[in-house]
Amino acid sequence: MIGMIISRSAATKSLTVLAGLLLAGSLAGCDAAAHVGAKVADAVHSAAASQAPGAGAGTAHPGEAAAAVAQLASIPVKGKAPKTGYSRGQFGPAWSDVDHNGCDTRNDMLRRDLTDVTTKPGTRDCVIASGKLADKYTGKTITFTRGENSADVQIDHIIPLSLAWQTGAQQISAGQRLQLANDPLNLMSADGPANQQKSDSSADAWLPANKGFRCEYVARQTAVKAKYKLWMTRPEHDAIAGILATCK
Repeated sequence: MIGMIISRSAATKSLTVLAGLLLAGSLAGCDAAAHVGAKVADAVHSAAASQAPGAGAGTAHPGEAAAAVAQLASIPVKGKAPKTGYSRGQFGPAWSDVDHNGCDTRNDMLRRDLTDVTTKPGTRDCVIASGKLADKYTGKTITFTRGENSADVQIDHIIPLSLAWQTGAQQISAGQRLQLANDPLNLMSADGPANQQKSDSSADAWLPANKGFRCEYVARQTAVKAKYKLWMTRPEHDAIAGILATCK
């Protein structure tokens, strides 16, 4: 496959499909919203929306942005819970093969997000050896080669696990936390330094430098929070609402 920088029209298409799924979930209730995650992830990936830094926050028709806003309105707003008790282990073994396809989640996400993919011999085509990433956080193309520079491309949790823990994940089951940590809706291959800069920040503290991806980014955060019945803080909610208001 050929690497690419994604157009504004692709970003619009991605948010269109995403917003429709979000609205359907919000209208049908929380349980129904929990079933749209895989479709949302497919829509996000198929559109592969990214744009050069410096552009607007993204494009969408008013109705599409309104659908994402409707989903946002269904999410409770509360203060953060204490981080007490948090550890990565609360979300199960890292990169568990939750879909039982024989490959770990990290390699599944690399395969989904990279182009020009090659695999390591003797791994049943599971271990990704190399590829190219059209990075949505920065808008640049990154060459991934497994080995000394593997960390150039990292797998980011759209909703960081520490943030999830402090906004409701303490109250869901261990099995649900395992799913959250490995859900394609909540995962994306990303530029390593950008991912490290983001750390466990919520949308009020960090947004992608690539402004053309911000609409899709906050819509995905909203989808994850709704799917796993997590809440938002007031600053987080208002930051997301502010971005969605620009998605026109």
